[in-house]
Amino acid sequence: MSKTPKQPDTQELRKIAEEKLGRARLNLVQPRPGEELLHELLQELSVHQIELEMQNEALRQAQVVIEESRDRYLDLYDFAPVGYLTLSREGIIGEANLTGATLLGMERKKLLQRRFAPFVSATDRAGWEEFFVDMFKHDGRRHCELSLKRSDNTQFHAQLDCLRIESAGLTSLRITLTDITERKLQEEDMREKEEFFRIIAEYTEDFIAVLDLEGRRVYNNSTYSRLFGNIENKKGTDSFAEIHPDDRKHIMQVFKETVRSGTGLTTDFRFVLPDGSIRHMESRGGLVKNSQGQPSRVIVVSRDITERKLAEQKIHNLAFYDLLTRLPNRRLLNDRLSQTITASKRSARFAALMFIDLDNFKPLNDGHGHAAGDLLLQEVARRISGCVREADTVARFGGDEFVVVLNEMAIDKPGAMAEAGVVAEKIRLALEQPYFLAVQQAGKVATIEHNCTSSIGVVVFSDNEYGAEDIIKHADLAMYQAKNQGRNRVRFFDPDPGRPS
Repeated sequence: MSKTPKQPDTQELRKIAEEKLGRARLNLVQPRPGEELLHELLQELSVHQIELEMQNEALRQAQVVIEESRDRYLDLYDFAPVGYLTLSREGIIGEANLTGATLLGMERKKLLQRRFAPFVSATDRAGWEEFFVDMFKHDGRRHCELSLKRSDNTQFHAQLDCLRIESAGLTSLRITLTDITERKLQEEDMREKEEFFRIIAEYTEDFIAVLDLEGRRVYNNSTYSRLFGNIENKKGTDSFAEIHPDDRKHIMQVFKETVRSGTGLTTDFRFVLPDGSIRHMESRGGLVKNSQGQPSRVIVVSRDITERKLAEQKIHNLAFYDLLTRLPNRRLLNDRLSQTITASKRSARFAALMFIDLDNFKPLNDGHGHAAGDLLLQEVARRISGCVREADTVARFGGDEFVVVLNEMAIDKPGAMAEAGVVAEKIRLALEQPYFLAVQQAGKVATIEHNCTSSIGVVVFSDNEYGAEDIIKHADLAMYQAKNQGRNRVRFFDPDPGRPS
């Protein structure tokens, strides 16, 4: 960038002139006697002449620099990326740069002295007139956004940054005009996407939540009101708070992994509702990143799978549980027995299986019907279950037959037989107690008393001594031996006697 040459002061200028004149004296004729004064005057005039020449050169150089600066200013003004306009109080365009004229679609010389208002679209004109009048009432910079139309009637969006100025006693409005059409299109596109998302979020049956990176709620769609009622007060709260305590740690780990990896994972969990009820949910999260590619939000889409879970549980119960007594059926018994055999091999401890058959069941069915028999079987199941540990298995084998599997008993067979004998005797005593059954008779509920004992066969086993099928057969054989010996008793499997006919 050119700089204006530094101007020497008066003393410095005279010194330079005298030095130049001194160098020229060698060529001057020496004064004759009596002409010394004339010679001095001539010398002084020469100094002044040199000073004037130097000043003229400095002024010329300064003028060149000023003209260069003016040209640069005009280039910057005319070709700036934004338009510049000056409006009078009457709204007449007094000044405009080339960019401003180009934005308005008109040659600059034709644009000047025109009113600016016709370039404002009809929808924004009233707002512009109000804004324009207000600008002349207040100091300070203000801005507005308008839809403008060019001379060919094509429209664009512009931001007008306005400043009231005073010059030579006149007040005018200086405007910076910026084309924001692209930004407006992006904003409109964003609004459409947000509206699209809102409609989907609000009308879907799924549960949509937006969470911050700590798991706090930023947004919940209206579907969540089915679970929690008013969801307005949920904003900013911990989204893990309502998750079942047994599922919470796992869900928090899945959430952190989604934030860390950016990959959403599908998982199941349980919601605990305000009334204490449980809803099963299936969810998948997705990570949202900001413009710098950094994690910003997590979107979680969930659906209520409670009905599916109940159906699965029902199917599971039908497959593995007896519908009448709610005890494991034969299929689940076989699985539990296989697990017990494996555990016995691993722990070197004995286990036991009891085969229980009721001694006086058929007369109840014959005399009072199957409903009374069903009530008896349910009570038998309850009594047997009350005699064993939670880790043991009580199953209904079929009809009036029940099986009990005892786990983790003594490491020696005599000790295990003693433990199994105590439990078997406890069951026998419980089952021989009278039964009081409330049955329907002639449209009324009647209570009948029934006495029913049991015969119990027991097998103690360990390791691979017997297979599952053999264990059941041996216990069944021992049960028949108990019946053959008078019923209402416990009999351990003895491989020597044959099965009675």
